[in-house]
Amino acid sequence: MNSLNVGGKVIGLTDPIVMGILNITNNSFYDGGEYLVIDKAINRVREMIEEGATIIDIGAASSKPKAPIIEPEIELKQLQPIIKEISTQFPDIPLSIDTYHSLVVKDLSRKYAFIVNDISCGRDPELHDIVGSLGFPYVLMHMQGTPQNMQDDPKYDNVVKELLDFFSQKIRHLRDLGIDQILVDPGFGFGKTVKHNYKLLKNMGVFRILDCPIMVGLSRKSMIYKVLGSTPQEALNGTTALHMQSLSSGAKVLRVHDVKAAIETITLWKQLRDV
Repeated sequence: MNSLNVGGKVIGLTDPIVMGILNITNNSFYDGGEYLVIDKAINRVREMIEEGATIIDIGAASSKPKAPIIEPEIELKQLQPIIKEISTQFPDIPLSIDTYHSLVVKDLSRKYAFIVNDISCGRDPELHDIVGSLGFPYVLMHMQGTPQNMQDDPKYDNVVKELLDFFSQKIRHLRDLGIDQILVDPGFGFGKTVKHNYKLLKNMGVFRILDCPIMVGLSRKSMIYKVLGSTPQEALNGTTALHMQSLSSGAKVLRVHDVKAAIETITLWKQLRDV
């Protein structure tokens, strides 16, 4: 799949692209609370678009370890005004909604088209049917457990093989439901130890066999700052290093906090690829 169609907005994937993160929650691990005010959120979106983001991913529920599940009504109350303003001021930018609630997708789809970025892989039993009926692109992410328990004691016999089996089965199921635009996300940090994360990253190229674009979300995550003995605020250089490895392993979408740095990484990787 070399492109995505988001309500008529076609996104080419021949070369890798950047998905900029807009967290509108007060407890995200890196930038929680910064963009709860609409003006600040809009300024941040403008900045990410100017830096080269192709997609803006909006999330109103934190997925960091131990983060609480929020009700869909609360999520919608946070999402609706910001999505309305973004769609008004930047009508050409494709949006992604980071949600695991079918009610959120159903409600927002009455006015907007978007990518559904679902960390739960359809734990809401109605979500996949709704996405299939809408024809929206869908991010299929792997997570062992839930945000409340995913990092308690994650175990795998072979993390790469188990994820490949997981994606193969889920992709068949999604396609049976009419979901044809599928991105796969290994779910770095979601129910995985540091060693699991690096094993996945080292062998991520095997996921190309799935014939779906690979999306990675490792921006400023603990798999970086724990190894470096630093903090999320100090993890940009490490993020850039792992983004280069991700691109070499076939990543097509980088989901990031730092758009400019990710664009520069893609530019240098392309120069190296094409020389």
